[in-house]
Amino acid sequence: MVSFTIRNALIPVESGYQTVDVHLAGDGISAIGSSLEPLGEVVDGTNKLLLPGFVNAHTHSSEMWQRGRIPPFPLELWIAELYDGTPLDPEKIYLSALGTAVETLLSGGTSVVDHLVLIPGQELETIAAVVKAYQEVGIRAFIGPLIQDQSLTTSIPDGNTQQQHEPYYRNTADTLSLLKTAIAKFHNPEAGIHILAAPTGMQLCSDALFEGCVELSQQAQICCHTHLLETKAQQQLATEKYGCSAVEHLKHLGFLGPRTSLAHCVWLSDRDIEILAQTQSTVVHNPLSNLRLGSGIAPILKYRQAGVNVAFGCDGSASNDSQDLLEAIKIGSILHNITDFDYRHWITPRQAVEMAALGGAKGLNQQDRLGSLTVGKQADLVLYDLTQLSLLPQTDPIGLLILGRPVQVVHSAWVRGKRLVAAGKVTTIDVEALRQQLFEGSKDGGDRTSAMLAQVETHYRTVMGLNP
Repeated sequence: MVSFTIRNALIPVESGYQTVDVHLAGDGISAIGSSLEPLGEVVDGTNKLLLPGFVNAHTHSSEMWQRGRIPPFPLELWIAELYDGTPLDPEKIYLSALGTAVETLLSGGTSVVDHLVLIPGQELETIAAVVKAYQEVGIRAFIGPLIQDQSLTTSIPDGNTQQQHEPYYRNTADTLSLLKTAIAKFHNPEAGIHILAAPTGMQLCSDALFEGCVELSQQAQICCHTHLLETKAQQQLATEKYGCSAVEHLKHLGFLGPRTSLAHCVWLSDRDIEILAQTQSTVVHNPLSNLRLGSGIAPILKYRQAGVNVAFGCDGSASNDSQDLLEAIKIGSILHNITDFDYRHWITPRQAVEMAALGGAKGLNQQDRLGSLTVGKQADLVLYDLTQLSLLPQTDPIGLLILGRPVQVVHSAWVRGKRLVAAGKVTTIDVEALRQQLFEGSKDGGDRTSAMLAQVETHYRTVMGLNP
């Protein structure tokens, strides 16, 4: 593997910024200092900011094919539209994973958590497609096959209407067997590919499925990931199903812990927040999808004050509708200024960087290997060009990066010591060819009518107290 010397790069230190040289040897950071002897290929870091790579801590790559398509709907209706248009071709899954990886890299992310929607009957082929894509790009990937054992209609509260639901096409035992096979076949941390135990969420999963995921995660020493209390409807559903909050119930099932990350967490009580802090679980903040779907504003400042680890995610491209991680970090930082009048609680740009890098790493049990500019850690790094128009004039580089609207500012990026971006261009795949394939593959994306939406909308409006 090629070694690198990043010369004269700006890095953040407690008192401001410092100009340093950085050696990358093998897959790690081998030295940080002044006037280091050249090692391997020399990269000029002059007028550039070097930061640890961020984690796109929650997304669904295949949604790229539906971005910009679904009208403004709450989650429970949006997902009906989504399911009716989910790609059923592994080649499309492969292309959207390539696109997700490229967009993540070019917005500062070096790791991606893909809560992967599976093609029915082609589940392993779906996983293989994204593994191939992520390995070709070189991004570090945490793939959580999105598994459930209950049908979509069960995700809407019953409201004492005695709803009847079709059984899900795959039972709990077969679903857990699928996950076990996926772990054995694809989990390969040394190659940058991690499999997660990732049930969809309490709204679509039985207790047995959650317990089975806990058991498999302990056996394989992998992390867990799920959606949690994204919407008010899910809060209401949890009360119907459990007679307590979903957080309390997941704690009872043993699902919470330092190796568990929880997407959204919008509708939690103060007691729920205490439980997350006690169990050292991670919240993944997805502010753009929460706004897009009208789900609410997650109480991120409360989480931070309680000591809960928080990371940032883009969420899928059909609910965001992009994979611009810097945009998600910006909105996820400043959105909460309206929720707490005490400005001393607000998230600073430097805190946002730490959340995006080290916070994301913690949620994946990677804090000892990733998330900071530290000798001995993995060389997952991003070099930002401070001469780009959107990072000018010369004020505070991190303030500009987080609070501004950075465009084409990633000069270089490394993952596991391999340079994936150079001079602003992804070096590992032909992005122009990918762009053309995505363009050609979406020519049939016209208007369509969702049969599932028509099936669930009337009941949803009834139980949520909306006019017919």
